[in-house]
Amino acid sequence: MGRNIYMDNSAATRLDEKVLEAMTPWFFNNYAVATSEFGYSIGIEAKEALAEARLILAQKLGASSEEFIFTSGSTESSNLALKGVAKALGGKKGKHMIISKIEDYPVLHSAKELEREGFTIDYLDVDQYGFVDLQQLRKLIGDETILVSIQHGNQEIGTVQDLKSIGEICREKGVLFHTDATHTFTRMPINVDELNLDLVTVSSNTIHGPKGIGGLYVRKNTEIRKIMDGGFQEFDLRPGIENIPGAMGFAKAVQLVTDEENERLQTLRDRIIELVFDRIPDVTLNGHPEKRTPQNANITFHHVEGESITLHMDMYGISVSTGSACFSRSLEASHVIAAIGGDHERAHGSIRFTLGRYNTGEDIDETVDAIEKIVNQLRLISPLSNKEV
Repeated sequence: MGRNIYMDNSAATRLDEKVLEAMTPWFFNNYAVATSEFGYSIGIEAKEALAEARLILAQKLGASSEEFIFTSGSTESSNLALKGVAKALGGKKGKHMIISKIEDYPVLHSAKELEREGFTIDYLDVDQYGFVDLQQLRKLIGDETILVSIQHGNQEIGTVQDLKSIGEICREKGVLFHTDATHTFTRMPINVDELNLDLVTVSSNTIHGPKGIGGLYVRKNTEIRKIMDGGFQEFDLRPGIENIPGAMGFAKAVQLVTDEENERLQTLRDRIIELVFDRIPDVTLNGHPEKRTPQNANITFHHVEGESITLHMDMYGISVSTGSACFSRSLEASHVIAAIGGDHERAHGSIRFTLGRYNTGEDIDETVDAIEKIVNQLRLISPLSNKEV
């Protein structure tokens, strides 16, 4: 096997060397906890560095630094958003929340847990592209609704929601609005005031930053309570010693993303879609053809199993992911494909290609060459195929 071509950048990305350089001093030269101005000098330096990183991240969202909470990643951020609001408002205003049917697991499973605790959760329908039903949203918001949580860009099919319209409805109805922006932060513009966002989940691991660090934007005066007990760090919302190397790496990763890079990723994404549709019959693009994240192409290859494609691609040294049940611990096929009207065959045959900084045009050509051969071979032996390849 030759070089590896990594096409699963929505799961994790390779760390940028410049990010590592920004992190290294905080492992070895200054490894103190962030202490107040009355502490020792290296602790004060650590606190100042943390404040600098926080400001960089907050400004990327159009927010102020005291509105940005560092977490361990998108999972913790979304848990804090939903459960923190539930703790603050569940006994005061009501116990009703609304999410979409295609949310990622941190939001989806947090909502399921809140249901077990007595909350009522409504799950918004989506259309064939994955867009939520705005009329249904408006009808479902009631006096006891405390939060609407709808992702920005979908983790599987890449569809980007109209957050501005959703935010206007939430503001009009007087309910909090949270979005999971794990797959759009730095890849697409996000301004919390323009979009009427109250809480935003972001993460480092999808933009060539370190794993284990993320953040939650919390609009000033939003009623939310911490969900873990401990100290008073992160404005008394996230106890525990701050991950200063991670925060510095996250901030550097944000600074390294450029509009030119995002345009390049979109060009590569479109090339994958174009070549696949030109060379391989019986394929379906999942998600909207244009209103999608710049790094995502999700395609169903009919009459063949996604896990078979994934395993054969790995033999070529190419890493992709699938929505097939066999690659899910729950043994359930993609809930996203099901929600947009896809059947089990469509979900089982779906392959997600997600691009990053280190992908090239050569990667695209080699990937399409390989998948064309693999799909043709698998269709010849697949019981799902009509054998006409």
